[in-house]
Amino acid sequence: MNAAGTTLRMGSGVAGALRRGANGPINEEAVSKGPVDLGGVAVTGAYDLDADHVIHAAAMPHYGDGRATDESIREATRRSLERADELGCESLVIPILGTGAADFALETGARIVCEAVWDHDPEALRDVRVIAYSEPAYRTLETVADEVRS
Repeated sequence: MNAAGTTLRMGSGVAGALRRGANGPINEEAVSKGPVDLGGVAVTGAYDLDADHVIHAAAMPHYGDGRATDESIREATRRSLERADELGCESLVIPILGTGAADFALETGARIVCEAVWDHDPEALRDVRVIAYSEPAYRTLETVADEVRS
């Protein structure tokens, strides 16, 4: 899953890493499917990534046009989980939306994403993993995930 803005342009952070790893026109394909509403999603091919699809979740407005919100992160996560099920995906890797370029508070963002994952009633999904960029972010995610599960 890609942490995207509403234009779906793949710049830095998670998007940049996916763009480089895809080794193909993933950015062009994503942009051709946008713009999407805040909280919306679009799906592209995965190219050279070890995946069948990339779900681009617009948790933040276009760069410079505002910030991610509780609701945009919750909605983008919820819609991504639903879309993954619709696609028949068995696994999904989710970054903590909004906490990179959108500068949303890490602990709050992690809680929103984890709650959405925990509340989702999966159809096809069997393995959903929320990931963090750094060791300190991972420790925060681990603490929040434990709280959400209990």
